[in-house]
Amino acid sequence: MRVLYTPFKILAGLLARRAGQAALTDIWATFADGTPPPPAHTSRRPLGAVFFTAAVQAAILAGVGAVIDQLAARSFHHLFGAWPGKAPATADPVDPAAG
Repeated sequence: MRVLYTPFKILAGLLARRAGQAALTDIWATFADGTPPPPAHTSRRPLGAVFFTAAVQAAILAGVGAVIDQLAARSFHHLFGAWPGKAPATADPVDPAAG
């Protein structure tokens, strides 16, 4: 199944990168009066600002990437009836009503 899932994974990665960059630009513009995020190598930029920009960018890209990876795996499972990764240790999640 891994070989069959490879095109899904590649497409999901490309989509995640585009969606993450778009989300970063939109979120940054909301808080920075419409200006795009400055590059790290901008002259005379405080290290705190460089760190904050990189941390926000990493968080947004990781979050969007995780969501798109999950959606790709679910789509693959829906189409082919098999989960593309390792099976979880327990098939059923813990029922909160039983505890």
